[in-house]
Amino acid sequence: MDAHQEEFANPFGMDAACENCPGLCTEREQVVHGYGDVGAEFLVVGERPTATADRHGVPFVGPDGERVQSVFAELGFVRSPPDTTEPDVQNVFFTNLTRCRHPEREPTDEEVATCEPFLNAEIRMINPQILVPVGERVLRALAVEYTTRRPDSFDIDAEHATTIRGRGFELVPMCDPASMRDEDAAAFTEHMRENVLSRDYRQTKGRQSR
Repeated sequence: MDAHQEEFANPFGMDAACENCPGLCTEREQVVHGYGDVGAEFLVVGERPTATADRHGVPFVGPDGERVQSVFAELGFVRSPPDTTEPDVQNVFFTNLTRCRHPEREPTDEEVATCEPFLNAEIRMINPQILVPVGERVLRALAVEYTTRRPDSFDIDAEHATTIRGRGFELVPMCDPASMRDEDAAAFTEHMRENVLSRDYRQTKGRQSR
């Protein structure tokens, strides 16, 4: 955890009462901003809060989130049980494209665009080395800003557990945790250990001072 950071939850004090998406305000339990180490070199991005995240205000908690938590625990970035609602993390930050959950549908393109400034601000302030897009929609959304490839050229099944050279960042995509098999989790962990953590990934971009 960054030495100057006081808490993991919404460390940048983003608007916890945001009402920019009228179709979500009456459906959500709360706004779910990012959670984790503000000095992180790894930033994990999902599509929207899980149902458990909507209740507790922390991304990637609950049944689907536990798979992601377990992978990063295996890599040494999460130091708490995967079923916790307040993970103890180091060198990783968890967030989403959108900050509110509709219980019956995925976010609209307009809602993703409305939330984009929140994500952009987190990426700018954290200045990570590696972005981990979770799921195809997130991969395509980040591709627009951070790669030179067309978003429709990405297939999450093919890109899972690979490294994509981006503009200023490297992307290491992860498939949707709801459909992730044990072998998918193992492949991601192995790729991270053998192809990311084993080399000086910090050379991918110039580091800003903290």
